[in-house]
Parts: sequence; structure tokens; C-alpha cells
Amino acid sequence: MYKVYTIIKDKNMINSAVINIKTNSKVKKEAQKVSAELGLSLSGVINGFLKQFVRTKTVMFTLDESIPSDYLLASLKAATEKRKKGEVYSFKNNKAAIDFLDNQ
Repeated sequence: MYKVYTIIKDKNMINSAVINIKTNSKVKKEAQKVSAELGLSLSGVINGFLKQFVRTKTVMFTLDESIPSDYLLASLKAATEKRKKGEVYSFKNNKAAIDFLDNQ
């Protein structure tokens, strides 16, 4: 038989609840690493997000756009190659573009 003792250091933790979420294990590891680099626990970061969500009633996600995704890089490469081959269309105005699309 085991005895379990709980030591509460923070009086706010008396009313705490556990939330279980499913996430990609890679995302979890990266989030733990980033939060540790910022001197925070992942639990603290998530609590901060939840408090902000309740306070503002909005959800905001920001992507680090300084590092383009593989998909974006491949799309840019394909577009550049098509442009070099002359496989692009240019129009003087919106009506000309719509007329072109209607005739395809």
C-alpha cells in the first residue's frame, strides 16, 4: 500500500483542473523546448493562452514566416521555372483575365 502526499505551494493551485489534449509528439517536444528557452513551463504557457482566450474571447495563431515551408519553396521554384519558359499569362485589366478564363 502506498501513501500519496500532496504539497501545495501555490494557493491558486487548490482550484486547479487537469486538461488532457492530443497533439503531435514532435509539436509537444518542440513546444517544451521553446518554453524552456523562454524560462517557462509548457503548462504555464498553455495557462497563459487559456487566460488570454477567456479575457479576449479571441483565438490568434501566428506563424513564423521568416522560415518558408518546403511547400512554399517548391511552389516558388515551380513558378520561377514556368516564368522562365514563358508559361505565364499577363493581362491589362481584370476583364481581360476573366475573358481568358471563360474561354478556357
